[in-house]
Amino acid sequence: MTTVYLVDDHAMFRAGVRAELGGRVEVVGEAATPADAVAGIVASRPQVVLLDVHMPDGGGLAVLRQVGERLPATRFLALSVSDAAEDVIALIRAGARGYVTKTISADDLADAVERVAGGDVVFSPLLAGFVLDAFRDAPAAPSVAAAATDADFDQLTPREREVLRLLARGYAYKEIAAELFISVKTVETHASNVLRKLRLSSRHQLTRWAADRRIT
Repeated sequence: MTTVYLVDDHAMFRAGVRAELGGRVEVVGEAATPADAVAGIVASRPQVVLLDVHMPDGGGLAVLRQVGERLPATRFLALSVSDAAEDVIALIRAGARGYVTKTISADDLADAVERVAGGDVVFSPLLAGFVLDAFRDAPAAPSVAAAATDADFDQLTPREREVLRLLARGYAYKEIAAELFISVKTVETHASNVLRKLRLSSRHQLTRWAADRRIT
């Protein structure tokens, strides 16, 4: 069963989500503030975080930025009353795997959680249009040749580059450890360092970054 952590500053809404998703996912914790959310997510290491966007102290974006780098395997699904393009794009650029509004049905929300846990991205048609427009209008990715002179890539150690390539190919931490004859903990450390140095917040962003530069 997929493990889920709820982040929303309204207790009644969290209770409603728990009730609606009961039996379909395992809710391992909940928080009403970004600070509590960061601590709880790091402690419980859920597969998916259902994340409200607008909260005090930086909101969902602050949570994602603080946790995404530390727990690259955890996936974030924004669940918000807002369908503003700027909110959607900001969360996706920070590493969220999807964005749905609070008008979503219980069945569709449970399906979205499972899909995000499985590696898919999930948006309503309107919100997906915002994302496609944002990335269509974004500057072109660097050329293949640019990878060799990319300042961010250059600062990675040889071992970090090996881990980066294997992560980009979809290897699990255990598989990387076996491939490189190192411990899983060491792989986690290298992965965290890679994300920090490249200024990325999730494995999804890392994979896209590497694909843009054909570093695989």
